Order: sequence, then C-alpha cells, then structure tokens
Amino acid sequence: MTTALEQLAKSFEPAAIEAAWYPRWESAHYFSPSMDASAPSFAIQLPPPNVTGTLHMGHAFNQTIMDGLTRYHRMRGDNTLWLPGTDHAGIATQIVVERQLAGQGISRHDMGRPAFIEKVWEWKQQSGDTITSQMRRMGASVDWGREYFTMDDKMSGTVTEVFVRLYEQGLIYRGKRLVNWDPLLGTAVSDLEVNSEEEDGHLWHIHYPLAQGEGHLTVATTRPETMLGDVAVMVHPEDERYAHLIGQSVKLPLCDREIPIIADDYVDREFGTGVVKVTPAHDFNDYAVGQRHDLPQIAILTLDAKINDNAPAAYRGMDRFAARKQIVADLEAGGFLAEIKKHKLMVPRCERTGQVIEPMLTDQWFVAMSKTDETGKSITQKALEVVENGEVQFVPGDWVNTYYAWLKNIQDWCISRQLWWGHQIPAWYDDEGNVYVARDEAEASAKAGGRALKRDDDVLDTWFSSALVPFSSLGWPQETPELKAFLPSSVLVTGYDIIFFWVARMIMMTTHFTGKVPFKHVYVHGLVRDGEGKKMSKSEGNVLDPVDLIDGIALEPLLEKRTTGLRRPEKAPQVAAKTQKEFPEGIPAYGVDAVRFTFASLASLGRSINFDQKRCEGYRNFCNKLWNATRFVLMNVEGRDCGLEAGAELDYGFADRWIIGRLQEAEKAVTLALDTFRFDLAAQAIYEFVWNEYCDWYIELAKVSTQHGSEAQQRATRRTLIRVLETILRLTHPIMPFITEELWQVVAPLAGKKEVDSLMVARWPQADESKIDPAATATVDALKALAFAARNLRGEMGLSPAQKVPLFLEGPASLAQFSAYLLPLAKLSEVHVVERLPEDDDAPVAMAGSIRLMLKVEVDKAAEAARLSKDIARTEEGLSKMRAKLEKPGYIDKAPAHLVEKDRAQVAELEDRLGKLQGQLQKLR
Repeated sequence: MTTALEQLAKSFEPAAIEAAWYPRWESAHYFSPSMDASAPSFAIQLPPPNVTGTLHMGHAFNQTIMDGLTRYHRMRGDNTLWLPGTDHAGIATQIVVERQLAGQGISRHDMGRPAFIEKVWEWKQQSGDTITSQMRRMGASVDWGREYFTMDDKMSGTVTEVFVRLYEQGLIYRGKRLVNWDPLLGTAVSDLEVNSEEEDGHLWHIHYPLAQGEGHLTVATTRPETMLGDVAVMVHPEDERYAHLIGQSVKLPLCDREIPIIADDYVDREFGTGVVKVTPAHDFNDYAVGQRHDLPQIAILTLDAKINDNAPAAYRGMDRFAARKQIVADLEAGGFLAEIKKHKLMVPRCERTGQVIEPMLTDQWFVAMSKTDETGKSITQKALEVVENGEVQFVPGDWVNTYYAWLKNIQDWCISRQLWWGHQIPAWYDDEGNVYVARDEAEASAKAGGRALKRDDDVLDTWFSSALVPFSSLGWPQETPELKAFLPSSVLVTGYDIIFFWVARMIMMTTHFTGKVPFKHVYVHGLVRDGEGKKMSKSEGNVLDPVDLIDGIALEPLLEKRTTGLRRPEKAPQVAAKTQKEFPEGIPAYGVDAVRFTFASLASLGRSINFDQKRCEGYRNFCNKLWNATRFVLMNVEGRDCGLEAGAELDYGFADRWIIGRLQEAEKAVTLALDTFRFDLAAQAIYEFVWNEYCDWYIELAKVSTQHGSEAQQRATRRTLIRVLETILRLTHPIMPFITEELWQVVAPLAGKKEVDSLMVARWPQADESKIDPAATATVDALKALAFAARNLRGEMGLSPAQKVPLFLEGPASLAQFSAYLLPLAKLSEVHVVERLPEDDDAPVAMAGSIRLMLKVEVDKAAEAARLSKDIARTEEGLSKMRAKLEKPGYIDKAPAHLVEKDRAQVAELEDRLGKLQGQLQKLR
C-alpha cells in the first residue's frame, strides 16, 4: 500500500498539480452553488471580459481577489455563486473581424450586414474561449454551467425588454447631439474609448475684423479648420479690454458671414488673447455655450471628417487636416494670421484606432439621466440614494466621492453606435420618418398599422447591455430562483477606471428595474503597474503576461512579445535593453499559487499596484517551504500514534500550547482580513505564521519533544504537528488553491479531518480564543530570546556551524527546561544552568532580557572588549532616551499610568543590563 509520503512528490512541481486538480474540481461541480435556501447567499458577478481579449495582469489580479472571496465563502458553507460571462465588445470585436477581412481585400460593405454578422459569430466561436481557458489556468472557481455571453438570445431578450420599457417611460429618446466621433470607424464612441494624450501642437492667432469700423479681435485656436463653422466670438463679461464691443459683430475670415460678439464667463481671460471662437457643432464646451445663448449650429464636416457643403466651395471635399493647412495658408495670404505659437495640447484619440476624435453633431439615441419617472425620481437620483443610505458601500470609502461627483454632473447617455455587431436597436421607421419602438418587428408593424417599415441600423453601446448584467444574467424579467438568491450580489470587484462607465450604470439600471441594488459592496482596487509604477502598455513594451509568470518564458520569445506592436517602433532597442536587464534569462516558471499569493500580498487599499516580479520568486520559495514542511510532518506522524482516538493520553508541552494559540490568532486575523477585503493582510498573516512560526520555530521545537518527551508528550506533539498543518492548508486555500489541495489530500486523513472529498468544500477554520495560552507564549518568547542571543554570540565570535560549544545560563533552575531545545537551535554541545557565571572566565557573555549567557570558548580579549563596548553604547543610548522621555515636563502627570509604569520598568531593565555589561568589560580588562 502506498504511504502518504510516497504519494507526495519529493519537490513541488506546480504544472502537474494544476493540470490535475482543476478538471477534477470542475467535473465534480464544486463550483456550483448549493441553492440551499437555509444558507446565507454569497455571490460575485465577474466583470465580463471582452470576447476579443486575453488574460492580462489586471484580470489576473482581480480574479485572484474574486476567487479568494468565493473559495472562502464556499468553505464557510454559504450558498456561493461566482457568475462568469463574456462581453460581445461591439467596437473591439468588429475592428478585429474587419481587419481580418481587409487582409483578404474585403470590406464589410462588400459582404452586407447579415453575412458580416455571421462572420463575426464564426470568429467568436473560434477564439471566444481564449480568456475562459486562461481563467481556468488561474484556478478561477466560477460556475461555468451558468456562463453567459452578452449576445446570447436570453441576454439579448432582456436588453430589448429594457430598451422598450425605458422608451415607453419616456426615459429613452432620439435626438441630434454632440458626441465623440471616430471618422475611421464611422461611429460614436464612449468616453472610456477615448484617450487624451499630450502632444506637440500649435496655437494660431487669427484676426477677426470688426464689422463696424476699423480694428479687429484676435482669436487663439488650436483647430483653425473649425472656424468655418464659427457662429460667434466670446469674451469674459468682466474683461475691460472688450466690454465696449459686446453686442457688436465681427467678419468671419474666409467666409462671407458676420458673427456676434457675446459675453460668457466660461472664457479664461488669462489664456491666449482672452477672445474665444464659438463652434457649437464641433466642440463640447462651445455646444454648451451655444445652448445658453441660443446660437445656431453649423456642422462643417462629413462623417468621414471631410469638409462639407456648409463651408466655402474652396475647401469642400478636403480632409480636415489638409483643410487646416490650406486655411492657415489662406489666412496668412489675406493678412488675417497674427502669429503661430508652439503649444502642448491634449489630443483625444480613439484607443481602438488611434484616430483623432471629432466632436460631431449626429442623430443618436439617449437615456435621459435627469428626467423623473412615475416615482418622481430620476434613475440618477435613485442611484445616488442607495449609496447615500449605505445600501451600496464602496471600499475604500473615499471612492464614493468620485461616484457622487460624476452623478451630480451627469449628462444624458448616448447609447447608440453606428456599428453592425451588437444589439440592434429595436426601433423601426415608416416612410415618413415616424419611429416605432417594439420588442419585435411584428409588434412594430402592429403599432404602425401595417405600414412598410425599416429597422434602425444602429446598435446599442456595449455598456448598455453590461449595465444590465446584475439582473439579466440571473434570468430577469422572470422571477427565477437565482434572481431571488443572488440579487443583490455580495460584492463587485473592479478597477477605479470604470466607476463611471459600468458601476454607476449597473446601480442605475438595477435599482430602476428591480427595486434592489445590484451589489452590497464595491471593492475598488488599483490598476496593476510595472515595478517602476508605470502603466503597463503594449505600446510601451512593459507588459507582463500572467501566463508567462505561471509557465515561464525564455528571453527571446519575451523580447519578441515586448517589441512587437510598439506604437513607436523606434523604441524597440530601448525596450529590448530594459527587458534584458530586468529578465536576463527570461522569466522562470513560478506556478499559479505563487503568482496568486503575489497579487494577494499587493492588494492594499490603494490606487495602484506596482508589480514586482521578485515577489513571485519569494512566494514560490514559500510554496517550497510549505511542501517540505509537509513532507517532514508526514515522516514524523505517519504510522505513529497521533492521539486522535478518544481518551488518548496527551501531555501538551509549552511549544504545543504556544503554536495552537498562535494558530487561533492567525485564524482570527485571516478571517477578519478576508471579511474586510484586505487580502494583503491575509497574505501577511498566513506567511508570517507558516514560515516564521510553524516552520522555523515550531517544527524545530517539535523535533526535540518527539525525540525526548514522554509517550504522552510525543503523542501530543505529533497531533499538534498534523492538526495545525491541516488547518494551515484550509486557511491558505482561498489564495493558493492548488498546492493546498494536493497537500490536504494526504494530510487530512492523518489529521482525522477527511470528512469531504475536496479541500474546496472543507470547513473554514474558526478561531477558539480560549486556546490562546499567554504563559506558553511568554515561555516561547523567552526561549527565542535565549536562542537569538546565543546565535548572535556565535556570529560575533566567528564560530562555524559545525563547531559546537557549551553554553552557560545564569538564572533560575527553571531555565533547564530550555536546555534540550537550545542544543539544536544554537548548535551547542551542552547547556548548564548556574546561579552565577564564573567571574574569572574571559569567555563571551551576552544578555537575553535579564538572563546572562556565556559561550565557553577561548576568546580574543580585544575583540570581546570591542563587542562589549558596542553593546554598552547601544544600551546607554536606549537608557538615555527612556530617561529623557520620563523627565519630559508633564509626561508623568498626563500619560496613562500603565504606560508610565511600563517605561519605568524598561529603564530598570536597561540599568540592570548596563551594570552587568560594564561588569563584564571591567572583568575582561
């Protein structure tokens, strides 16, 4: 029969363990909720990643957090659901497929809409499982049986139902408004898809002649081509330079038009000339000004960013940037150009195409964010109230201010996109332009009285369907068991960059349609940055692939990854050099558990996470430490009496009682940390307990008691070794699932804890504070102090580990209980407890609290005198500080009595230590 130790490989090899365990968990349906109505429900919605995507560091980080919470609550016996899904990602997906077709010389317009949509579905089927397979690699225990795709029939039906209801409630309307427009894609895009970056540009100063009399106003602009659509110039109402001109007009250069001079306090008097051109059809701020002053809107660009027929004939049909050059030349030729200055400006570009975004007046569909419904409240008001009254709580709490700031300054939401891939808007038009919003064409036709209809070509913004996920994924509008059990979900784990775009909109839509909040907590984590704090970006060549950290990657393929796709290819040598310096031999394989523990350790409540790959190395060593400790424990307990039988005689030594008490403290600390989303503190508590206390101290102490203790003492120590180890594995499982499952399978039976088939569903440890033994803790602390002092003496004397020497302890006879432990801990040949150390011996002496220690070795008197002098100086410095603290005016009267007493006791201890050290030095001399 194979023993437990033989079942365990001699060294930790993560790849084989990961490959074996995940399929077993999944096939056993451990990821599914129990649907036990008597158990508390715990649910997390996975922020649906784009179907086009691959796992990046941000995904790996927040999935570590989500899986840790899910596994923790599952072990607590909760009815636990982590619901997965993927997003159809309208723009991103359409771009990918269009590029593939372009490589074949085909455009979507050549194919037609139905054929193109079919092509996108084909591509989704081929590549859509990439990110889900990578999630499996990370150990994500999501309920794959409930996985959704936002374009599934069920999800699409919910999207249509929500759109129709909002329209019928007067909360969706169609209108001409200014939107972010990508001329290459030919669609409106959301703010999230626009990146504004600082670029080198120019500020053109242009003279606008006064219409009445001589003179001119000089306007400063960064976009001279838009002047063709100017409808006014404006100045600050309190600007004395121009007050007399308000109400007059100027002649628009290059155009046969006069435009008014208006006053508006939007103008910054200190910027440029203090005179600003107003182009409502091509600038968001100007659009607002135009609304305030009832100005006309003159659009001078086509949807592909060419000059249209509203402009002078000389510029019609020109690309916007070509027109800019021609207009500047014509202004200069006409004497209108005052000067050109170099200027740094923020240029908005579509993150998908890199195109400069154009504010464009187009017909779009909008959700009215401030309009009230039959309850007398707007969807925005409802979303504010549930956060204000605490139904939804942000962690950290200061993110609530970001949420409030956006909602209190919100604009109507543009939800239409001029794409083919996505949820087609459920609206139909007759020949006269009348619109019929309906759940399907038959319903629309009935509303239209049988007239011929044409469906709206536009699709909905991806964020519209994503905003419905908290209830659409649970079966709404039907009253399903899942909807009852898991709405609201327990926590949303997300980055701060989508609080506006996703979090707020989920709260709006869920409260409006269900009367419930979508989630109780929003845990907002920072973005994962590189070790220097810079944003990870493929264009910058500093991206880390979490799968590369798991499996390892050689230097050459790593270089190829990082230098391919750079926005500025000329940076490739620089990126390569930096990569070679950072990873001279590539990235070694760390395994999933080490990577997850690294993420957990970095999950402090901050705005960014600087990822240090060296931490992975440290936590891979932690995995090895845990593995080797388990093998040691198995060697010492398997086949031996561990006191698991009822009535077994057990005599727990101070070391056993100490580690059992420390385990209770660790259980309490980890549980509190997970309950408050402090994964960094959970990881810290686990690491310190496992490495520093269980492995480095208790196992060493257990070696002594299992060799020299009575049968009852040995039995108690073996029981403690295996029971504490088994609990460690349960405590660590949410963060490091694979290694803990592999070890638990062989440890749990020996600990009498194999009540279930998998650690995933084992009981979460519950701290029992009655088992904390302060006396045992004090005893171990005293032993540690003696061991450290003896080790320091050995180090200062330059003794090799192989050289074992006698140790003398000056103190009470009770110190003898430490003798057997100090022998291996300090590499000693023997330990003697004496009332007083020999006065005529030159051997080195140290202090451990009030205990004097002597290593019985021949010494170099000069070196020992130097060592004692340093120790005396340190002690005098500490004593001086403590005396100064006590002598500070008012301290003794104002400070709590127990602190004053503690300080006085420390002074007395330091005085005693100093006297003994000075005596040793005097004796030596």
